[in-house]
Amino acid sequence: MPREAREKSKTGIYHVMVRGINQQDIFEDDDDRQRYLETITRYKNELDFEVYAYCLMNNHVHLLIQEKEAELSKIFKKIGTSYVHYFNWKYERNGHLFQDRYKSEVVETDSYLHTVIRYIHQNPVKAKISGINEYKWSSYNDYIEGHGISDVEFYLEMLGKEKDMATRRYIHYMNELSDDQCLEIVNTLRISDEKARERIKEIGNLKNISDLQKLEKDMRNKILGKTKEIEGISILQISRITGITRQVIKKSQQ
Repeated sequence: MPREAREKSKTGIYHVMVRGINQQDIFEDDDDRQRYLETITRYKNELDFEVYAYCLMNNHVHLLIQEKEAELSKIFKKIGTSYVHYFNWKYERNGHLFQDRYKSEVVETDSYLHTVIRYIHQNPVKAKISGINEYKWSSYNDYIEGHGISDVEFYLEMLGKEKDMATRRYIHYMNELSDDQCLEIVNTLRISDEKARERIKEIGNLKNISDLQKLEKDMRNKILGKTKEIEGISILQISRITGITRQVIKKSQQ
């Protein structure tokens, strides 16, 4: 049976998760983690892509990247092949290390970009490993210290034109308690983003999804209320597709 084609991001930005086969650890020590970051840097230079956030956990990695010339599949094939070669050589093993396919989701709105970056940085907190600012193997401190593998200017400029103010806003938002859930839940949905978009447009008689935000409040909320009844859809998915906050969607009724 052929694999389902991955959804193409209109912005070129994707949230990607790679994990160990059978959930096994892919990092045994800090040298392994450093090697993985060096591998990303190497292929950033070769394939020209941006990294906006990352977090290395014991058995999986989260990345927020923007592809340019090279497609996502090529980027992660290169990174994966190089790292597996190193890992197998170091630990005198053979065979696969990563689960067959990486998981990915498109990031096409500013609101979902905010959500994904915070979700990635809060992984160690939710896993009860360390505080967000204490974890060495995420991009959280790249934004504060101004160095690392992350391309921080893109997101900081979204938070403010003045760097100090943008950094303060970043710290405040990243440290807010949240129940953000990204990618894992989205990938278990029974309805794809494309089908969800079509259903929402049908419900609201909309030409474009973006038209939903332009409607009067009562009409918008009526459409959102009906949208929540679509089988297999979640509030997170609706928010990501429409750009409307989860709080507004939760309160909406038919």
